[in-house]
Amino acid sequence: MKRMFSVKTIVATGIGAALFFVLGRFVAIPSPVPNTNISIQYGLLAFIAGVFGPIAGALAGLIGHFFIDFSYGWGIWWSWVIASAVFGCLMGLVMFRLKIDEGEFGLKGIIIFNIGQIVSHLVAWVVVAPVLDILMYQEPANKVFLQGLTGAGINIITTAVVGTLVCIAYSKAIPKKGSLTEED
Repeated sequence: MKRMFSVKTIVATGIGAALFFVLGRFVAIPSPVPNTNISIQYGLLAFIAGVFGPIAGALAGLIGHFFIDFSYGWGIWWSWVIASAVFGCLMGLVMFRLKIDEGEFGLKGIIIFNIGQIVSHLVAWVVVAPVLDILMYQEPANKVFLQGLTGAGINIITTAVVGTLVCIAYSKAIPKKGSLTEED
């Protein structure tokens, strides 16, 4: 529990939220479905959650998405903000099994990562966001489930590419245990 609230985790949450905001706000490409963008921030969020855990992932998604909505000036769309937090939390839980912060992210890790991100995106965007849209904003079900399915599909693809590449690069940059030797 202490590791989840360490200074390292708090700093990672802040940096993750800031990067999530910048990528979501300034590197977003509109999709054909209204209010749904092609974005790469979820690949980064999956990585942050994988290295720093579910609390960091949830908070980075929550804070980052909050500031994206706030910066557009249309108001905070809490259902999608919460869905981003759910995705970050779920990816943190999935990634507990992997040892990416120890430099281990091979084929098995890539498979677990991608199965986990697919399931996490489906839960966040096909269940959480549309159901909350209906309950909180009385949005029409056909509209929000179309948006959710579109968002999930786009996010799955971008997370598979960006998230996998970031995780591979990070794991390769970490020295392996026993690889460092002391010189005389």
